[in-house]
Amino acid sequence: MTRPLRLSPSTLRTLVRLALAEDLGAGDVTTQRLFPRAVKAEGAIIAKQTAIIAGLPAARAVFRAVDKAVRFRTRVREGDRVEPGTVIAALSGDGRSLLAGERVALNFLQHLSGIATLTGRFVEAVQGTRAVILDTRKTIPGLRTLEKYAVRLGGGRNHRMSLSDGILIKDNHIALTGDLRTAVRAAQRRAGRARRPVEVETTSLDEVREALEAGADMILLDNMPVARIKEALLLIGTSAKTEASGGVHLHNVREIAATGVDAISIGALTHSAPAVDISLELIPPGS
Repeated sequence: MTRPLRLSPSTLRTLVRLALAEDLGAGDVTTQRLFPRAVKAEGAIIAKQTAIIAGLPAARAVFRAVDKAVRFRTRVREGDRVEPGTVIAALSGDGRSLLAGERVALNFLQHLSGIATLTGRFVEAVQGTRAVILDTRKTIPGLRTLEKYAVRLGGGRNHRMSLSDGILIKDNHIALTGDLRTAVRAAQRRAGRARRPVEVETTSLDEVREALEAGADMILLDNMPVARIKEALLLIGTSAKTEASGGVHLHNVREIAATGVDAISIGALTHSAPAVDISLELIPPGS
């Protein structure tokens, strides 16, 4: 499911408060020793590699939480693709405040831009096919909202934000209910008037057949090689939507998309995206 491309101010405030408390502890003792009084400073946040930028609102919120007098002026927009050396934002204010917020602001920018950038690479790889790139719930606890926001900036779509966002019957649900058909029919029977699409995770062609016979609306083809995905799609036809997942990498996502699946979900978008190299460089006084 896709939600509006925005971050909740209250969510940002909460996450920023926790992150600053973690990083500052009882105070920045190095800066306190070096600068007992305010020191005017200017600086620039600079991308050191090609990337899709995500997390500027979080970075701004960090410096605002540290010192409302700090000026944070963006030089690019969220979701922009930038080249090495691009100034992302310019800052000015008390140098002590800039130093206090530096690491937390960069942590948000580097992590979220990494997710957006990796997502963008997957989206580019499947262009021209019908497949959309989806994320998963494999996120860092507490950061899901931000991480899924970054996926959307990279051109991907969100699957389930939480367990309340859709019915997805997986292997452990089936283990507890006894069999796949029973699980699907129980989910359908207990839906009442609020009928929600039922998606089922399958790992074999036999399970695909069972899911179809039970009336599943969407079938997840989990960790299937491309040849088996093609066989599964022939069985499914237009009876259900399809999603491929598991073992998806940049070197094989195009081949998977070319089978004709409707969606490809990739946990690595959020749990394994490399951080983007971004730095804050302060300008020496009098320069």
